[in-house]
Amino acid sequence: MTSAATAFTLAIFKPHLVKNPVAYGAVERLIESSGIRIVTRKQVHLTQPEAEQFYRDHRGKFFYRRLISLMTSGPLEVLVLSGENVVNRWRELMGPTKVFKAVYSNPECIRSLYGLTDTRNASHGSDSVASFLTEAALFFPNQEFPPNNTTTITDNYESNGHHHQNTS
Repeated sequence: MTSAATAFTLAIFKPHLVKNPVAYGAVERLIESSGIRIVTRKQVHLTQPEAEQFYRDHRGKFFYRRLISLMTSGPLEVLVLSGENVVNRWRELMGPTKVFKAVYSNPECIRSLYGLTDTRNASHGSDSVASFLTEAALFFPNQEFPPNNTTTITDNYESNGHHHQNTS
């Protein structure tokens, strides 16, 4: 793997997954076995305004209120993942957004195994490097991620008890 091909993506484990230690541990093992690296992580509890800001692109869609309610219902685990072609690799590991489709098309993916509904589908992943940069700035405002991993990045594991506070 060349360092210039290494990139970052954001992963979010949704509240029902975080509350289930068996499922949560299994998802972490899937990440480890895929060769994707966890760069940093923290547990957050989104406020309604923070969730609305994060999902602003979905405002007006039929599932928007249900999504906001879910994402504010309990703690989330937010991770920055790194690896070659990591955006696509993480999205493939998660599987299709719609759980019913995931069960039939990719029965071993995270959403098939741990998703409950299309909203409670266990995980989120950035859909592009540009999305990652926008999303990561919301959760890790004081951390910079180089456009490609040409420098050594040290592990920056934060306490699982750290709660995100938006002070703006």
